[in-house]
Amino acid sequence: MIVQAKSGMGKTAVFVLSTLQLLNAADKNLDTVVLCHTHELAFQICKEYMRFIKHLPGIKIMVFYGGIPTAKHIELLNKEGQPHVAIGTPGRMMELVQLKKLNTQHVKRFVLDECDKLLENLDMRRQVQQVFKACPHEKQVMLFSATLSKDIRVVCKKFTQNPHEIYVDEDKKLTLHGLQQFYVQLEEKEKNKKLTDLLDFLEFNQVIIFVKSVKRCDALNKLLIDCGFPSICIHGAMQQQDRLDMYNKFKDFKARILVTTDIFGRGVDFERVNIVFNYDMPTTADQYLHRVGRSGRFGTKGLAISFVNEDEKKILNETQQRFEVKVPLLPDEIDVTSYMN
Repeated sequence: MIVQAKSGMGKTAVFVLSTLQLLNAADKNLDTVVLCHTHELAFQICKEYMRFIKHLPGIKIMVFYGGIPTAKHIELLNKEGQPHVAIGTPGRMMELVQLKKLNTQHVKRFVLDECDKLLENLDMRRQVQQVFKACPHEKQVMLFSATLSKDIRVVCKKFTQNPHEIYVDEDKKLTLHGLQQFYVQLEEKEKNKKLTDLLDFLEFNQVIIFVKSVKRCDALNKLLIDCGFPSICIHGAMQQQDRLDMYNKFKDFKARILVTTDIFGRGVDFERVNIVFNYDMPTTADQYLHRVGRSGRFGTKGLAISFVNEDEKKILNETQQRFEVKVPLLPDEIDVTSYMN
């Protein structure tokens, strides 16, 4: 299967539930491999599996990703044996297969989540291919994403035979119902004051603020803390354990404002987020869609506000044209019931 569906519509639940439905706890072999492109997404998928196996005794789930010593994963496998489901990033999964610590000889199901991100990067694509080839058993293959270009669809088909394909063929159908979208035209020096003013003015459950670099992520987070806002930040330059600690803190509603780079622009789900800020505009229309999709999930209400300078209006215009959506200027007053559930 090759499946495209909007952000926040439950793609993860589809493959988690369907693979669990087919598992046999008495079989001690690795049954299902799930690959994704970031540590946090792997961790989140693992937590979803753990949530759903509550009443399925004997099912074993494991997650593997970089940033943790390989020796620790080998020790886990030696101690616990092979899992029924292995979730992870391609590099670490490939390493464990090559070391013959993860036995993929009996894999029956192979899942790629956010498959376009896995397959558009050539190095990551090679790693995916290596893991795929190490699963020689005839297997069911499932590829999921919110955005699937025609080029990536061709690549997806190389992993399948006569796949059942589900696409959202009109880009305008990818936009999220219930999500209010606005922009503010301003200069760089005006961003901080505008952001703090809006955080004071707007009601919110949780907020994600996207920036374009690690340096800006750290600096903006510090500024918000200094201004008394309950902010944390996550970016790729942090130690793995620190990233997961911050992820859990935000997921568990122990922090209400998250400043991040595009590391969280895809796949990761925080159900209480109802406002997204593009403090820095993304570089593509696709990335805009994925960022604002962190709010308004499962058809709920949400608000997306983008800070746009004169040079960035081109991206905003491209986004509006491609998805046939109107992003107006932010009004002076916003009805709170339009973005609070």
